[in-house]
Amino acid sequence: MKCPYCGFSESKVIETRDVGDDAIRRRRMCLKCERRFTTYERVERMDIYVIKKDGRRERFDREKVRRGIMKACEKRPISIEVIDRIVEEVESEVRKSDSVEVSSREIGEIVMRKLRELDHVAYIRFASVYKEFKDVDSFTREIMLLKKETKPPDTMMKGDVV
Repeated sequence: MKCPYCGFSESKVIETRDVGDDAIRRRRMCLKCERRFTTYERVERMDIYVIKKDGRRERFDREKVRRGIMKACEKRPISIEVIDRIVEEVESEVRKSDSVEVSSREIGEIVMRKLRELDHVAYIRFASVYKEFKDVDSFTREIMLLKKETKPPDTMMKGDVV
């Protein structure tokens, strides 16, 4: 690492800190002029391409995923930190694949799974756009499926048929 002050090519690392999932901050000292400077190391990530329903390919855009989740979570008691964590988890799952291409369907399924666990209203909102609900019956079917999944099996109500 070249010193930004004198150009000498040798330095020693004084301190190292993580500054996120893919970056490290290092404080260095030049072995010639003894001045200190900071460097950052980042993992170089391969571009991931999303294959859209119509066959087009576009670069994976975490901000697009974030906007979709934000829209679904609008006016819900869900913090920005939680939304950002979900975006991180979605991107992490997409990048775990050995392929540099992922279908928009796969991304949508990951987001729906995360939202289903987090907030049912946000899930239904996202699902209504993702699954392209055409009418009220589509909403009703999805809500009934959600109710069925979340109903505890040992809480039979008076009058339930066995």
